[in-house]
Amino acid sequence: MRDICQQFIDGHWRSSYGGRCLDVIDPYRETVIAKLTAGDARDVDASVRAARQALPAWRRLSGETRGHYLEGLADGLADQHTALCQTISLNGGKPLAESQLDVDDAIACYRYYANLARQLDARQGEPSAQSIAGVEVRRYFDPVGVVGLITPWNFPLVTAAWKIAPALAAGCTVVFKPSEVVPIPEQAIADIAQTIDLPPGVLNLINGDGPGIGEALTQHTGVDKISFTGSNPTGESVMRAAATGVRNVSLELGGKSPIIVTEDADIAQAAYLVMNGIFANAGQICSATSRLLVHQALAEDLYAALNQHIDALVMGDPLDEATTLGPLVSDKQRDAVSRYLAFAKDEGLIPVREASHRKVPRQGFFVAPTVFRDVPVESRLWKEEIFGPVLCARQFASDDEAIAIANDSDFGLAASIVSGSHEKAADIARQLSAGSIWTNMDQLAPPQAAWGGGKKSGIGRELGPEGLSAYQELKQVMAPSR
Repeated sequence: MRDICQQFIDGHWRSSYGGRCLDVIDPYRETVIAKLTAGDARDVDASVRAARQALPAWRRLSGETRGHYLEGLADGLADQHTALCQTISLNGGKPLAESQLDVDDAIACYRYYANLARQLDARQGEPSAQSIAGVEVRRYFDPVGVVGLITPWNFPLVTAAWKIAPALAAGCTVVFKPSEVVPIPEQAIADIAQTIDLPPGVLNLINGDGPGIGEALTQHTGVDKISFTGSNPTGESVMRAAATGVRNVSLELGGKSPIIVTEDADIAQAAYLVMNGIFANAGQICSATSRLLVHQALAEDLYAALNQHIDALVMGDPLDEATTLGPLVSDKQRDAVSRYLAFAKDEGLIPVREASHRKVPRQGFFVAPTVFRDVPVESRLWKEEIFGPVLCARQFASDDEAIAIANDSDFGLAASIVSGSHEKAADIARQLSAGSIWTNMDQLAPPQAAWGGGKKSGIGRELGPEGLSAYQELKQVMAPSR
């Protein structure tokens, strides 16, 4: 069992001021695998002071030099690839194959922003694309300052990289709070920072929960920007805290994403994409396509194909390479999903597949992969984010009907379309209210492409050039033309 009772502040591990400790649980074996400090406001204050002290020197470094450090973080993760995959599966419950994708994505993100950092030097002082008679306009890209970063448990290392990499590339200094539910993989980031001699105070990692660390970090007046990924209720609290002092805020929140299967779609391809869209990471994905809209001509055939795929899922130990569906991350999350299954029973929803169709492991926080058909649009399961392996399906008669139902949601993060026509898929995509839309392909979030959504799915964008801009302030300097 590992003790994580320290904080990484100003380049060194030091004891936390917090006296409370939390248990970190293996969601498959249901055993305590680590002790974690709950943290204290004094930890936050020390880390913010360290970040603010390090800011002037870090922002003055060339983009080339900052890019070198980001490459070092990527190399450090690559060197620990196998161990990190095992740690993610042990602590988070996702199958090894999915953990491997997580580590690969994190490495790619640091390398992408290392490249963008190197390009910054040439862009500083670039002329404005808009000409003004008699006036010369030069553009400079300054870092926002000290940033507080808070990440969730479902994609450790990945969501951290989405925030840390662009923040450091932009010249910001960082106070990073990983999830208290899956904190173990993230500790490697601080260890690597030490190994590559990242200047002290540039990256501070403070462990803890919401009351111990999260609330104090969002309220600290020394933090210039807060970037949060997580639940909508917590996101609203973060936004209220950021309003004090009028600070910059980015929020990546929930989703209730649709997947539309049109009349001319290939059944085998549709079943494959529907499965991956909802059962990856046991449905614990903000972009999970948990609302299936299938043309009435294909519905029965698609349900039959899905049943075969679902029955073939192997539920078991995430560290076993044969496992394709792991447990939920915690007993709390399992219970939350189970409550929605109780709502479904109360509403009289019709299950296509549920726990009665298979043997669910007695050990671990498992929920059986579940599909409900003909779900009314007013159902809680159709409208609310469940964050588990639960798919709600209904039929449509026309593409216009499917688009209207898909857009009738409080969320606007993502969507998928499966169609036999590229032109039809593209036309539907243009009419959907979502930040990322995939047509006839798996969900991908490469570092080169922006990520984020509208409505209640959040504010701002991560990844791509837009992800770097989120940590920059544009400064324009005007002078008479020479």
